[in-house]
Amino acid sequence: MDFDWTEDDVAYRNDIKAFLAEQLPPGWNGYDKSNLEKYKTDSIAFAKAMAARGWLTQNWPKEYGGQEASPWRAAILSEELWPIGEPRGPQYMNVNWIGPAIMAAGTEEQKLYHLRRISAGDVCWCQGFSEPDAGSDLPAMRTHAVRDGDDYVVNGSKIWTSHVGTADFCFLLVKTDPTAAKRAGISILLTPMDTPGLEVRHIDGFVGEQAFHQLVFTDMRVPAAYRLGEENRGWDIVRRALSFERVGAAHYETGQLILNRTIVEARRNGMFEDPEIQTRIGEVYAALEAARMLTYKVVDLRAHGSPPTADSNLSRVAQTSALRLAGELAHVVFGEEGLEAGSGGDVRRVLAFSVASGTTEMQLDQIASNFLALPTKV
Repeated sequence: MDFDWTEDDVAYRNDIKAFLAEQLPPGWNGYDKSNLEKYKTDSIAFAKAMAARGWLTQNWPKEYGGQEASPWRAAILSEELWPIGEPRGPQYMNVNWIGPAIMAAGTEEQKLYHLRRISAGDVCWCQGFSEPDAGSDLPAMRTHAVRDGDDYVVNGSKIWTSHVGTADFCFLLVKTDPTAAKRAGISILLTPMDTPGLEVRHIDGFVGEQAFHQLVFTDMRVPAAYRLGEENRGWDIVRRALSFERVGAAHYETGQLILNRTIVEARRNGMFEDPEIQTRIGEVYAALEAARMLTYKVVDLRAHGSPPTADSNLSRVAQTSALRLAGELAHVVFGEEGLEAGSGGDVRRVLAFSVASGTTEMQLDQIASNFLALPTKV
């Protein structure tokens, strides 16, 4: 079996590297999110430059602004963008799963409006999923929407929401049938962030300023025309969307970058000669390569037209587990310095990745039920 990249793929990767050198300043290490207006302006400018080259939504169908490129192109792009701090900002979500969700379930009017803007690179989204009493257990949500004529009236709250400070729209999950079973009665509202009745509250977080917010909805009226898909059938859309989200970020490349920096620091401070450190370096490297191969399996399944499988969950667990090992080793080698955002270890950001897109524990539960067919009750 040949695992080498094709000549076209290698050329594409080199083109991306040249593009990054042209677009980003020397030593760039992610956006300064303390200035949200500049962050949004800069990330949109970067995404527009990608769109001008046909790269932003290249794996989308042509009718929606794409080029129907292989999923491998998206994987290569993620490997180059994610470890350096994702210059698309929140727009990686647009391309990876929000756009595809709208393609799969949206009305023609929704597709025409939203997909055109996403493919042009000039709109930012956030996702309204987790709640104070329903974090990884999304079906236990309490935020509810009651139909009133041509609108839904929404009350409730979302928490730990990323990218709120730059978002134009929220991909909002609500309960529209409170009597339905947990995974039923859920609907999706494509909600403008300037909708009256939506309050944004900042949350101080250990992974960095402006990382998280709480959204509070008080009698917020959202037109029923903004609902994505059928009423009470939103869970199927979300489940498919999250399968794309879980492998949309090349965490194994982030881990490799952290490992490389850790090795350099270990050589500098003399820790590299410690046999235990050498063993842990080998363990991290092996875990990262295993995560890479499991992720490549998911990409290959998509390239062959396979629907989402539990392999996405398996890839996610492997990636976040390997990344955590890299972060823990960096903490040992760098010491307290490794806790600083933007440091060689950047341990705080590493820990957050094991929660985003569903905790590791939730991923393992889904692997047990969907992949191993283990009983859910004993």
